[in-house]
Amino acid sequence: MQALRHAWRNLWRNGGRTAITLTTVALATAVLIVIRALMDGMTRDAVANATDLGLGEVQIHAPGWLRDPTLHAALPDAERTAAAARARGVLAVPRALGSALLAHGAKSAGALMWGVDPAREREAFSLARHVDRGRFLDDAPGRGVVLGRKLARILDVDVGAELVVVVQGADGSLGNDLFTVTGVVEAVGDAFDRSAALVHRADFAELFVADGLVHELALTGRGRLPLETVAAVAAAAAPGQEVRTWRQLVPALSDMLGMADAALWIFGGIFFVAAGLGVLNTMLMATHERIREFGLVKALGASPARIVRDVAVEAFLLAVAGTALGAAAGIAAAHALEVHGIDTSALAGDLSFAGVAFDPVWRAALSIEALVVPVVVMWVAAVAAALWPGFLAARLDPVRAMERT
Repeated sequence: MQALRHAWRNLWRNGGRTAITLTTVALATAVLIVIRALMDGMTRDAVANATDLGLGEVQIHAPGWLRDPTLHAALPDAERTAAAARARGVLAVPRALGSALLAHGAKSAGALMWGVDPAREREAFSLARHVDRGRFLDDAPGRGVVLGRKLARILDVDVGAELVVVVQGADGSLGNDLFTVTGVVEAVGDAFDRSAALVHRADFAELFVADGLVHELALTGRGRLPLETVAAVAAAAAPGQEVRTWRQLVPALSDMLGMADAALWIFGGIFFVAAGLGVLNTMLMATHERIREFGLVKALGASPARIVRDVAVEAFLLAVAGTALGAAAGIAAAHALEVHGIDTSALAGDLSFAGVAFDPVWRAALSIEALVVPVVVMWVAAVAAALWPGFLAARLDPVRAMERT
């Protein structure tokens, strides 16, 4: 304790210089906390948009379906697979998928029809709560359809409009029917927004003459299980079928998140160096001013290790004080960004990447890791920067040092 008091007193021999260094460390710490929280928020929202709106954490398909998505390449025993996954804490939502031509007046567009179970979709995913206009599908079939926003724009339709749907059924026949638009979904991703048309599984089966066909099982652990665990459950529940994680289904997004992590380390390195140079300058100047003092301490029997330790303790106390101030400022700023976010809509509009829509309001995600890592980085930077001045002081010749004026 005495050594700490002595070190703290030495720091304030030159209050102006110490205050500048404290400000540098505090600013670097605060910026690192905010940047880490913003990057974590971006990662969280990107993964949530990719998985929680319908893609799922893992998908199961029949072999070859992803390369050639035909109506006949259906999953065998899909309900048994879903039940086996649920028994291990993973929800599996079945979907039937087929191509269709949608028409409204003089407008027409190709679409991918999703035959879904509305109740199970609501249980596993948040797509039903992502409807911009109208409502999601009812639990009972009724020839309602929910469209992606761009598809609705292409067809120039809104809630209540009637669509003519033309398909080729599983038996080769040409099927057609009238569906009523019940809802339009907010931005999810390019592919979904341009082509998705969601209908009840029973309506899909009748339209496509495809009763019981399931082409896709979307699985989610609802954030309670690691991705690897969900993938292992899927593989065990559906042996012989194709199991793909969201990272494999959207590799560009996975790569982007990896680059974001790399960018975070680069930013961290820059601020590490900046804070270290600030501490290094302070400790070098302090060492130069106290050469006679260090010479006297060595003459009285202090070991070089003790001198290095004393200088390192001063730097550590400087870092602790600076990071305390920086952490307080960083937490306040990150919390404000977590609550209010940064509205990027004026600059980027509807931002999407790798087919996944990003929320235009960029929110931070403050976590213990986002707080602890920058603080520890600053501590390490300060102590590392103090080693050189400490070694210089430890190598002083006592007689020559005390002769300095």
